[in-house]
Amino acid sequence: MNKRTFLRNAAGLFLAPLAGRLLAAPAAGKSRFLLVFLRGGYDAANVLVPVSSFYYESRPNIAVARESVLPLTSEWGLHPALGDTVYRLYQSGQAAFIPFAGTEDLSRSHFETQDAIELGQGAEGAHSFQSGFLNRLASVLGASEAALRPRAMAFTDQLPLVFRGEAQVANMGLKFVGKPAVDARQSALIAAMYRGTPLAAQVNEGFTMRDDVMRDMMGEMEGAGRNAVSARGFEVEARRVAKLMKEQFNVGFVDVGGWDTHVGEGGASGFLATRLEELGRGLAAFADEQGPAWQDTVVVLISEFGRTFRENGNRGTDHGHGTVFWVLGGGIRGGRIAGDQVPVREETLFQNRDYAVLNEYRGVLGGLFARMYGLEDAQLERIFPGAKARDFALV
Repeated sequence: MNKRTFLRNAAGLFLAPLAGRLLAAPAAGKSRFLLVFLRGGYDAANVLVPVSSFYYESRPNIAVARESVLPLTSEWGLHPALGDTVYRLYQSGQAAFIPFAGTEDLSRSHFETQDAIELGQGAEGAHSFQSGFLNRLASVLGASEAALRPRAMAFTDQLPLVFRGEAQVANMGLKFVGKPAVDARQSALIAAMYRGTPLAAQVNEGFTMRDDVMRDMMGEMEGAGRNAVSARGFEVEARRVAKLMKEQFNVGFVDVGGWDTHVGEGGASGFLATRLEELGRGLAAFADEQGPAWQDTVVVLISEFGRTFRENGNRGTDHGHGTVFWVLGGGIRGGRIAGDQVPVREETLFQNRDYAVLNEYRGVLGGLFARMYGLEDAQLERIFPGAKARDFALV
């Protein structure tokens, strides 16, 4: 087995690539950004509920009952599964929602739309699959003053498309943290194989960072064992992400799957409600674990698309278009529904089936990045070429 194959098969090792000297530890008081990707196209209309007669007519079996909806505004309410978590953040001004959000992509394909979003290059022209928008953000910040230079991390088993590119970004899945697949003896052998080569620094730093992350997590794992805390679900992973972002990283990405609800979606209870409760607990745990750092943190939740507004014959929903973004953080200007909106009626549906996209995701994120990092138009053009930033004054 040659060296390249051996490294590729060394599961649990993240060397994607780590040697870039432009990445520095977060400076005190500087912004932290976490993107949470809900893969599968979650049903936004049963989360941010448009409390109208048209909603209840369109969903006779899966609508969230009026008496269960948590009130946000005269037109919108929140799913009750988020009552003890995200709803409380909203009430304290630490959460906001942007409906009618999404991408220009009309394929309604999970994979095509996810790829398009992660690339962030717009619908027109040629696309490079080696350049994701979070990597371009890291590159732009890396070229700025030292205080802004990011230390980026994808909390995933594989480096996601959104983080591919010229900036040096690490990745490691945190859902299950245990004994590494490559032990100390094997690590030393691999390092020796690359000694004296241009990749030596990357290999050594990869092992060092892996060991640092594992060391940080061991205390949390031992505590969980003594207190009989479950190691399953997003809540545990979210606490691990928060700990690392608080101490080591300031630009992050994590994805959460299981949102494709074609059959048996449920309303106030059921499959979707269970997933939302788990997600909400994870987000609340993240905020709690961040402590004072939560004040300087912005978390954005997106999905590749929404679902059909009308329920289907299997008491579920099919692939749609517009969705709802979530923006959370201790220092945001939340407690509101932001962005361009229209009344939710039959005549305002896109192609008579979906939410329209009035708040294109590149503009939304560009506006946030401009506010968080003080970026200028030329810098935003590098991150989202051809997009116009939308400033909703969320930070």
